[in-house]
Amino acid sequence: MTVDLAGTAGHTAPAGEFAALYAQAQRFYAHQMRLLDTHDTGRWADTFAENALLHPPLLPAPVRARAFLAGYVRRGAAHRRLAGGRLDHWVGMLDVRPQADGSLHTRCSALAYLTPAPEGPRALHVYVMQDVLVRSQGEWRITHRRITRDDLA
Repeated sequence: MTVDLAGTAGHTAPAGEFAALYAQAQRFYAHQMRLLDTHDTGRWADTFAENALLHPPLLPAPVRARAFLAGYVRRGAAHRRLAGGRLDHWVGMLDVRPQADGSLHTRCSALAYLTPAPEGPRALHVYVMQDVLVRSQGEWRITHRRITRDDLA
């Protein structure tokens, strides 16, 4: 049995291979978000390839992911410490599309929520992340990420 996903340029993967790739993608995002939520900026930046591009929702053009994100996460951590809250992320609705070149094209929803807030946990934003993941030194790394935010779409 093979799994043929629409939009994969005709590439099909055997069901067992697809299941393994899907599980790897789930582990990648769980690990990446845990690093983000604990403000481990160095290790989080390492989940992006050296030359990775990031297209965040409020910038007109893509930026180099590692340089931009390390500063962004540090500033966010400092802001949250001062405000007494913690920003956490939940990732779901993961769609994984293996490509013939071995990369994975993924799309997922990410919920950013604040805890503790005075009235309890509170959702801040819902994002859609579209990534291209490639293998580098035995690990998945993002080479391109486009982020859209529901309230800005």
